[in-house]
Amino acid sequence: MNLFDLKGRVAVVTGGNGGIGLGMAKGMASIGASVVIAGRNADKAANAVNQLQDMGAEATFIPVDVSDDNSCTDLIAASAAHFGRLDILINNAGINNRKLPDEYEMAEWREVLDINLNSAFACCQAAHPEMKKAGGGKIINIGSMYSIFGGAYTVPYAASKGGIVQMSKGLAAAWAVDNIQVNAVLPGWIDTELTQNARRVVDGLHENVLRRTPAGRWGEIDDMAGIAAFLASPASDFVTGTAIPVDGGYAALG
Repeated sequence: MNLFDLKGRVAVVTGGNGGIGLGMAKGMASIGASVVIAGRNADKAANAVNQLQDMGAEATFIPVDVSDDNSCTDLIAASAAHFGRLDILINNAGINNRKLPDEYEMAEWREVLDINLNSAFACCQAAHPEMKKAGGGKIINIGSMYSIFGGAYTVPYAASKGGIVQMSKGLAAAWAVDNIQVNAVLPGWIDTELTQNARRVVDGLHENVLRRTPAGRWGEIDDMAGIAAFLASPASDFVTGTAIPVDGGYAALG
């Protein structure tokens, strides 16, 4: 039995056209998965699809606006129709809006919660019947180190990512009977467009991350490939309801 074999399995990755999502898509593609890259930017998605196809994987782009529940439902239906099944869902799409908590408009708070948390639940709900039909499935929800720690300028983001962890635990308990494993991944400081922007606006962030991270470096998107391959594959069939940091040891320091 090959524990790390995704041949014949189909994965959907929201926000998969770059950063953490693309790194995870590559991890699954490397062990045989067919991948749907879901997002809004068609040019970035085309580049991501080309990278996966260059690896020998089947890949396609399906547009989605995760702030729209119906669009999330349509994404899952279109993905299952395109490849004939759905086995893996990675809810990676997300945004941040850095302000002190007293400065947020309620619309800004709701936008972060809608895109980071509510969309993940909508995609999970839509994926559930498709995974039952396939005999089981894997859901990987992307949290953050802010699922564990607070941040003065990231209150809605941290709230949404804390919600991701609790949602994952609840879905894991509810859907274990359907052979669906649900886990959260908590990336640390990964070098992406989002964190590059943070470095531009937060003085000393780069140095603080290096000082605080035992690995002594920022994570790279390829560092996300292994955890995706593990949680999407049969190797993790008895792993569910967990929240796994991928952070170079950042959370280990408490």
